[in-house]
Formats: sequence, C-alpha cells, structure tokens
Amino acid sequence: MDITRRKALVAAVAAGAAVPSVRYAGWASRDRMRDDFGAAPAISDGDERWSNWSGLQQATPRQIAVPQDEDELVDLVANSSGRLRPVGSGHSFTGLVPTDDTIVDLGRLAGLVETDRNSRRAWIRAGTRLRHGARLLADEGLGLTNLPDIDVQTFAGSFATATHGTGARLTAIHDHVVSMRMVTPDGSLREISRDSDADLFAAAKVSLGALGIVSSYELQLVETYNLSQRTVVQKTEDLLADAERKFETHRNYEFFLLPNVPLGAEVIHDLYEGEVDTDRQELDANGFLDSLRALRDHAGWAPWLRRQAFLRLAPRGVVEQENGAYWRLLTSSRQIKFNEMEYHIPLENGMKAVREVAALLNGDPDQYFPMEVRRVAQDDAWLSPFNDGPRMSVAVHAAHDEKIGHFFSELEPIFRKHGGRPHWGKLHSLGRDDLAALYPRFDDFNAIRRELDPEGRMLNAHLDHLFTGA
Repeated sequence: MDITRRKALVAAVAAGAAVPSVRYAGWASRDRMRDDFGAAPAISDGDERWSNWSGLQQATPRQIAVPQDEDELVDLVANSSGRLRPVGSGHSFTGLVPTDDTIVDLGRLAGLVETDRNSRRAWIRAGTRLRHGARLLADEGLGLTNLPDIDVQTFAGSFATATHGTGARLTAIHDHVVSMRMVTPDGSLREISRDSDADLFAAAKVSLGALGIVSSYELQLVETYNLSQRTVVQKTEDLLADAERKFETHRNYEFFLLPNVPLGAEVIHDLYEGEVDTDRQELDANGFLDSLRALRDHAGWAPWLRRQAFLRLAPRGVVEQENGAYWRLLTSSRQIKFNEMEYHIPLENGMKAVREVAALLNGDPDQYFPMEVRRVAQDDAWLSPFNDGPRMSVAVHAAHDEKIGHFFSELEPIFRKHGGRPHWGKLHSLGRDDLAALYPRFDDFNAIRRELDPEGRMLNAHLDHLFTGA
C-alpha cells in the first residue's frame, strides 16, 4: 500500500469542501501527549540509564552488567549484591526490567551452540535475537514452527513472556523448549528438562525472569520451510464475517482493524514449495501508519471526511503477495514506536471481544493505530496464557508519545469481562490475586520461586506486585 503522509493530506482536502476553521483549530489543538512523555526516570543512586524500546519504562540502575559468556554470568549472579533483572531487547511494555540495582544485558550470550539434524534439535544462547537465530538455524536446515511479528526480540525474552505468533494449530514459541541451562539466584548453574524436574521445567518455560537467568536453550525444531504470503484489504464487516473460517483454513492467519475507517487488512501465510522470490518488496507499514495519523490529525474532526479521505487512498484486494523463507515473511522490524496492551481471550468469546473493542475504538476519534487479532494453540507451561486451551489474542496500540489511559479505563474491562489473560510483556493492571484466580498453577509457580529465591533477588517493583501483592 503506497500511502504516504502527503497523499493522506491531499486526500483529506479532496474529500471535503471548505474546512470550518473554528472546528479544525479546536481539533488541531487537542492535547494527546502522555503526561509523563519525555520525563526523566525517578532519581536513584544509579550511575547508568536504561529505557525500553518505547521509552515508557525507564531506570537508573547501579550497573548494567554485560556478561561475555555463561561463566561470567554465573560469577555475576553468585558475587553481586542487591536485586538482578535480566534484559533482552527491551521490547516488553510492562515493568519487567527496571531496578535500582543490576540490570543484566544478555546481548553477548548469542548464537548457536550446537545442532543435531537427526533429532532436529539445537542449543541456542539466550540472548540471540529471533531473526538472527532463525537465519542461523536455516543455514543448518532447521526451523522454528512459528515466529512472532517483531524480529529483534531475544529468545530468552520471548520465552519468558509467552510471546507468540499466530496459527490455530501453532503454539507460542516457548513450546519449542525441551531443556535449558539456568543460573539460579544463589549462583548455581542448573540444566532443567521435563525429565530432570518436570515441575521446575513447566514453571521455567514462562518465568518472567523470576526464577533465575537462562543462559541457553535446547529447542525441538522442524525442517526449514517456505511460506506464501498475501495481504488483503477489504471492508471491515466482510473481514469479520469470514475471519473464524480463515483462522481454521490457513496455517498462519491474522487481521488488523483500522479505527474510524471502514476497511481492514488480513495477512495470510501458507506452506509453499515452489520457487521463492529473491527481491522482496515489503509493504511500507511505517509510511502507512504515518498516513493514518495524518488523517486523524487533519480530518478527525469530521468522521465522514476522514472515512472518505481514506477510501480515496486505500487500495482493495490483494496488496502484497510473496513467496519466501518463513523467517523473512513472519517477522518484521518496527521503526514507529508504540505502546501496547494485549489480552488472550477464550475462543468462544474471542470475536465478541473483538467487536466490542472495535466499536469502542471507532467511537473515539483520537484513535488511529490498528488493532491486531491472532490465534494461538494450547501448551502446558504453568504461566502460559494458553495452558487451558486455544485463545484469540487481541492487541491495541497507541503511539509511544500519546496517552494510554483508555487502555486501562475502557479496554481492559472488556478484555477481562470475556475471560482474558494479559500478555506478560504488554500493559495490564493485574496483581497477585487477579493472576492467582486466572492461573490454576500460579501458587505452585510462586512456591518454586520462593524456594529458589527466598530473598527476592530476582524481583523488582513490578514483579513484587505480581507475586507478593506489594
């Protein structure tokens, strides 16, 4: 979709006649900026400064340690004082990382350790970025069954937060893990598998970094593969009417609804065995988001004008079609920063929640960022949002500099009403009691956490709220 900010403005002018200056001036002067945007982090005695990708989470830790290998990681945990929080790429929107003590950057613990083509297994270091790891595995003829849509997340961060892609019969990516090497809070190095300690393994696959720091994972893989990809733009109601069937029909299916305009987009991936495309012409998703924001800013005061301007701009039907390696098509980079809330809804309530959220966003002219809807299959990790059955994942976004209060006041009640569980790395307000009611093994996880970490070295303010109720 070759839609630019300039084209959006031209379309907005062409769609309407004279612009009522008073109404436009009032609209243009609306304050949408977060009150805390650009604010310095809370003062502490730390010498370093850290922020997550979107800038929402910030910290001034005493040190940011960067162990060069597993031995240095063991030494760091065994001999440091205070609290420790691991960090991957900083793509979590919740406060999983901030601490005044030590942030442990796993970026140097990257790359493949070893592979076994016969068993289709491989050991990979925890700080490896997903796209890098997938490429390394592909060179060995191996692949992951699925990937999420942001390519720079680390394996450790993705597994620890139950990060997922989409597919009615595809599990979240932590389900690849068959064993791991973890440094526990007392500095011990343990290799954990289902056979060696079934309960600890079920707890550690999705752990929020609360049990220790993982140095490497052994993964169960498949032969590497290619996919065909199609992106289709159509009327919102037509998309919604057929979405559940398409989730069941296609290997990977997801869709996006665009607030305050009457079109949506679906992205479809299926297995492909023919010749692959060598010159990828990727959609300019960043330019598209810029155009949606420009339409909101300049035509949002008149809903009819905004809709007509977008209809002048947007193509219909198949707007992207490509065949290629799975890791190239399932993931992408994100230049435009945002904040996000995502809840995983039981299938029987999924489309009801989607329609309610869409209606709420369509009733708020300030909203323009697409909402994303995916499906994930069941797995058995104790803190996996999908451990009680398949779920529909519904994500809402806001530009990183704009207000997010409506996430909590208006959208989260809808998600919770429909039995949703929050994504661990995305914004939510739930605490210990809420989570214990949602997860049958939550108290069991907490018991293992206290056994491994009686002094709470792996906690911070956010995890205190989740696990101790503080």
